[in-house]
Amino acid sequence: MDTLLIVIILVLLVLGSVALILMGTRGSKSSARIEERLAQYVDNPTTMEELELMLPFSERVLAPVILKVARSASRLTPRSNIEKLKQNLLEAGSPSKVGPSEFLGLRLVVGGVAGGAFFLMFVVTGASLGQLLLFPLVIAGIGYMIPGIWLSRKIKARKNEIQMSLPDAIDLLTISVEAGLGFDPALQRVAEKWDNELTREFRRMLSEIRMGKSRREALREMANRVNIDDLNVFIASVVQADQLGVSISQVLRVQSKQMRLRRRQRAEEKAHKAPIKMLFPMILLIFPAMYVVILGPAIPQIMGGF
Repeated sequence: MDTLLIVIILVLLVLGSVALILMGTRGSKSSARIEERLAQYVDNPTTMEELELMLPFSERVLAPVILKVARSASRLTPRSNIEKLKQNLLEAGSPSKVGPSEFLGLRLVVGGVAGGAFFLMFVVTGASLGQLLLFPLVIAGIGYMIPGIWLSRKIKARKNEIQMSLPDAIDLLTISVEAGLGFDPALQRVAEKWDNELTREFRRMLSEIRMGKSRREALREMANRVNIDDLNVFIASVVQADQLGVSISQVLRVQSKQMRLRRRQRAEEKAHKAPIKMLFPMILLIFPAMYVVILGPAIPQIMGGF
C-alpha cells in the first residue's frame, strides 16, 4: 500500500513538472511574439515629419495660416466686435467648433485670396491701372462678406428650426411631467424622441446639469446660446416657477397653449404677406410675357400703319 501511494505521488509530480515546463515554454513564446511586435515599432519609429504628413492638408497648411492671420487681426479688432461675433457663433450652433478669432481669420483669408486671384488675372490680361486697383478690392470685400452672409443664414435657419419644433417639444414635455416624470427626466425623454437643434440643446443642458451646474444656470445659458423670444419666455417661466414653488405641470400647460397660438399667428402673418411678395415677380416676369403674347400679333399692323 505504501509503495502504491509513493508511485502515485511520483506520477503526479512528473505530470506537474511536465505541465509547468509546457506553460513556461508557451509563455516565453507569447512574450517573444509581443517583443517582436514592439520591436517593429521601436526599430522603425514614426518621425514627427511623417506624423505631420499623415494629417490632412487643411490641418497642415490652411489651419495654421488662418490662425496666424486671426491672431494678428484680433489684436486690431475692438472687443465689442469680438463679443458680438462670439454671440453670433453661439446662435449658429458653433459650426465646426470655430471661435471668433478663427472665423475672423477665415474672413480675411477668403477676402485676400479672392482679391489676389482677381489681381493676378487682371495683370495677366493687361488691364489698366484703375481696374487693377478697383476690381480686386471690390472682389476682396465680397470675399470678406461671404463668410458673414453664410453665418447669418446659418443663424436664421437654426432659429427657424428651433422655433418650429418648440411647441411639439413642450407638448411632449407637458405630457411626460403630467404622467409623473420629473422635469429633468422629461427633458431627457424629449431629447431621445427627436434629433434636431432644440433637442441637441436640451442634451447639452442636461449634460451641464450632470457636471454640477444648477438647473437655472444651465437654462439661462441655453437661452443665451439660442436667443429666441419664445424659448426665452419659456425658460423664464420655468425658472420663475422653480423659484416660487409653482406647479411645473401647470406652467408647461400654459406655455404649450401660448406656443401653439404664436405658431398659428406666425403662419397667418406669412399668409398675409404672400400676395405682396408675389406682386413683384408677377410685374417683372409674368406680365411682360403676357403682354408679348397678347400684343405681339398687333405690333406689325401698328408699325405698318405708321
